[in-house]
Amino acid sequence: MATFAGTQQKCMACDKTVYLVDKLTADNRVFHKACFRCHHCKGTLKLSNYNSFEGVLYCRPHYDQLFKRTGSLDKSFEGTPKIKHERLIENESALKLSSVFAGTREKCKGCNNTVYPIERVTVNATSYHRSCFKCCHGGCTISPSNYIAHEGNLYCKHHHIQLFKEKGNYSQLETDRAKTSVNTSSEVADESNLMEQT
Repeated sequence: MATFAGTQQKCMACDKTVYLVDKLTADNRVFHKACFRCHHCKGTLKLSNYNSFEGVLYCRPHYDQLFKRTGSLDKSFEGTPKIKHERLIENESALKLSSVFAGTREKCKGCNNTVYPIERVTVNATSYHRSCFKCCHGGCTISPSNYIAHEGNLYCKHHHIQLFKEKGNYSQLETDRAKTSVNTSSEVADESNLMEQT
């Protein structure tokens, strides 16, 4: 019976043991091949098509889309999650596991239910469930590195630019609402005219 020798190295993404058959090293860090994924789209990466910033991995298209748009590192990387490089205590895995299941009093701003650490996303001292942390306009999945909060609402960068930066105000949203109400009132008028004719 064949045995597979594990290494003492842990995957930077999932913190589990990496076996030699599944080991991939990038930026002097070890990953499982399946864990080597884009932080934004979760697509599997290859050594030939990835970029990273402060330990966070991205496919080239999303790296360009998210960070090369402004041309300023100060604006682009504000919310990039930090990767911890050192293991400070021996029982860290046990502490992580126990803290994941510990209850909290934090409530999700999206649904107002309790948020547990395993499913929590925190931005600007506000907690969300991962499933509630999405663009309010298109329902797009967003992350702490690619969202914009505007008047209490969360937007992906794409929709925020589309709605506010091009127009400069809410006129796009108001125009859409006005079109909907005009269509509804004209449909009601057409129905009443049709009933009068019969």
